[in-house]
Amino acid sequence: MIIQPRTRGFICLTAHPDGAAQHIKNQIEYVKSKGKIADGPKKVLVIGASTGFGIASRISAAFGSDAATIGVFFEKPATEGKLGTAGWYNTAAFEKEAQAAGLYAKSINGDAFSDEIKQQTIELIKKDLGQVDLVVYSLASPRRTHPKTGVQHASVLKPIEKPFTDKTVDFHTGVVSDITINPVELEDDINNTVAVMGGEDWKFWIEDLKAAGVLAEGVKTVAYSYIGPELTYPIYRNGTIGRAKDNLEATVPAINALLADINGVSYVSVNKALVTQSSSAIPVVPLYISLLYKVMKEKGIHEGTIEQMQRLFAERLYNNSDLQLDEKGRIRVDDLEMREDVQQEVAELWKKATTENLEEISDIQGYRNDFFQLFGFNFDEIDYEKDTNEVVPVPSIG
Repeated sequence: MIIQPRTRGFICLTAHPDGAAQHIKNQIEYVKSKGKIADGPKKVLVIGASTGFGIASRISAAFGSDAATIGVFFEKPATEGKLGTAGWYNTAAFEKEAQAAGLYAKSINGDAFSDEIKQQTIELIKKDLGQVDLVVYSLASPRRTHPKTGVQHASVLKPIEKPFTDKTVDFHTGVVSDITINPVELEDDINNTVAVMGGEDWKFWIEDLKAAGVLAEGVKTVAYSYIGPELTYPIYRNGTIGRAKDNLEATVPAINALLADINGVSYVSVNKALVTQSSSAIPVVPLYISLLYKVMKEKGIHEGTIEQMQRLFAERLYNNSDLQLDEKGRIRVDDLEMREDVQQEVAELWKKATTENLEEISDIQGYRNDFFQLFGFNFDEIDYEKDTNEVVPVPSIG
């Protein structure tokens, strides 16, 4: 099969297995180039392990501190004539690289919100690892079937109270335009978004893992959040997603109480704005990111997903370093993004941004490149005109 990118809006409908393998290889090489993480994790569970921060966390643990890893995700496998999802190909490549390096790596494909997948994961930990010393919660999904009630909740991306109007960009065409997003009309929309993207499922996982005795003494668990600049507040931090992130962050004390008797601890890490499948869907954010990339690259402080996660592991969570928690107890690896000089320059560029000057004042090309690389495209090492075998198994799943 000759595999080329096919897009619909902010979604890429195809994924390239060889490109995904190159993407994983590049991230592994970066982590290895930074040296071993002193006192890093040794047995790690990553929930939401196949793309973005999740796969980068798995790579950072495995190749940064020789950790055995179990990854949980919900991806479409490749079958003859039908492509798998990017996350499926990422995981296939990761497991092969891990095995070649003599590292344990197994994966579970299914609905991580369900009790059934939680139980399957617990059984695998018991059988192969005994206990885990780090649990990463990096789940991103538009909907969730609640395991206790059976109710299906769908998240919405909307402001609260009043309409929001500002600039946005179609990152494929580079056209800058104004967009107005109407606020939520129903309180249920807020509650559903919190049910999908808040902290309840993270807490359910920790409760079940602890009850099963598979959390090691001194276990750490971390979930990921985002704050961003004031210009994105109406649609992000003060909108429905922000309510869900508030709920996620408010779950930390409850999880800490759960883990107190085994000296465990939980954190939320606030990460940098990056091109992900999720962020591409949020109006305003692609324009902000393309301006941010330009400023941070010029200052020599730009980080991609793997740089963020390697730094989180090496300089915050482990290596006896200072966690540098903010006033709300959160780890901040968005510190470079939120630097005053960076934000000031982005705000100035934001006022000027038009379709005509976008290529000049932003890094929209870098945004596009990162977007397509999420799906295994735009790697110089790969010949995209070549016939490629689309059927790539994840070794531990088949």
